[in-house]
Amino acid sequence: MEMKNKESHSRAPIYEALVEYKKARVVPFDVPGHKQGRGNDMLREFLGEQCLSVDVNSMKPLDNLIHPVSVIREAEELAADAFGSKHAFLMVNGTSSAVQAMVMSVCKKGEKIIMPRNVHRSAINALIISGAIPVYINPGTNKQLGIPLGMSVEDVKRAIKENPDAKAIFVNNPTYYGICSNLKEITKLAHENGMYVLVDEAHGTHFYFGEDMPMSAVAAGADMAAVSMHKTGGSLTQSSFLLLNCDLQIGYVRQIINLTQTTSGSYLLMSSLDLARRDLVLHGKEIFKKVKEISEYARGEINKIGGYYAFSKELIDNDAVYDFDTTKLSVFTREIGLAGIEVYDLLRDEYGIQIELGDIANILAIISVGDRSLAIERLISSLSEIKRLHSTDKMGMFDHEYIDPEVILTPQEAFYSQKTSVPLNESNDKICAEFVMCYPPGIPILAPGEKITKEILDYISYAKEKGCFLTGTEDTKIENINIVEDK
Repeated sequence: MEMKNKESHSRAPIYEALVEYKKARVVPFDVPGHKQGRGNDMLREFLGEQCLSVDVNSMKPLDNLIHPVSVIREAEELAADAFGSKHAFLMVNGTSSAVQAMVMSVCKKGEKIIMPRNVHRSAINALIISGAIPVYINPGTNKQLGIPLGMSVEDVKRAIKENPDAKAIFVNNPTYYGICSNLKEITKLAHENGMYVLVDEAHGTHFYFGEDMPMSAVAAGADMAAVSMHKTGGSLTQSSFLLLNCDLQIGYVRQIINLTQTTSGSYLLMSSLDLARRDLVLHGKEIFKKVKEISEYARGEINKIGGYYAFSKELIDNDAVYDFDTTKLSVFTREIGLAGIEVYDLLRDEYGIQIELGDIANILAIISVGDRSLAIERLISSLSEIKRLHSTDKMGMFDHEYIDPEVILTPQEAFYSQKTSVPLNESNDKICAEFVMCYPPGIPILAPGEKITKEILDYISYAKEKGCFLTGTEDTKIENINIVEDK
């Protein structure tokens, strides 16, 4: 595919159309009702007149996200070119809706999809909506770090052999912690067996624009990819791209997207996608070179403190850890006797530093387009001080391995079944009818249709005790759980 020249990428069609709209001083008798901010002084003061004046509805000169024919269509074509895919859809319901659109574009009710169990909740939500059946692959765990790994090619081969009727293979690449699978080989295997490859690339925007990065989904030949432009690419929260890279009809995929995506696409989100794409095409190489340098520097300094382990490419085994994304600053904390979530809380409460996540054994700091060296120095010195002031004996730390789920019912059957709420400690051996997860990262500990075991309940109570933010259950206190009623 012939790459457009830099000159065409210096354009941002949606942004340009909004600038023209603002100049025209149009009198609004349409929605939104705040009428360019005049309806709410406090909101206008808080977000600024410039922002509210372009928080507008679809109209002819500004095109329409659900059926784009002009400026949004042009922005999509530029985005497709930037990512090297056949088409790119602007998404304003987050990458979650892009993940759901991918699954629903290739799987109907009762059809199988092969996926690792450490998927984001949005992928299992797609199964609840569509009725597709998951075939889980155990992603394996690094026992020392307690983190899920990528998908081993042998495990994928086995799953394909045992489920030749599966429609697709779903891969999250990279994982939250920066672990990459052998995407090219998995894609080759899937295509040889007539299956689509769908990639949750929420944390991989930079793979398309930086140099010496792990392979992107499009470069590997995957059929669709969901890319969180807002996570590491600089657009506004909730804005994302869905990349289409196969023979599925653009119009059909758009119909699937429109089943769940709003008909009132936010122009703030869309213009931010447009401008972020422009910036990354024009300056991505130098931006992500700097991101890598900052991250590598921090990794080295944190490892010098002692007690912490900021892991990197040394984990690569050319299989379940095929590659590693060095922009991810993941740090193992258990050697200083603290759970990741405890370090996360200390950083925020004592040092005014907000990192992305803390789990049972690790913390993760996201380094991206907006980071500066000075802030990194502050993170490093704070971690050093936490070790000095708070480190403790690591006895009694929970040694967590991947818990292989026993799937009794499909997520859809379980979620819509007759349910009973029971106290967690009385739920052993029952079938779960909802989610339980720590957020972030939003990977379910339990998903609808899975058997509840003592091992899972122990893990949940340890996560609660250490201060993980648990979500997913109807009971907001996570003391009770919905189970499938015995028939």
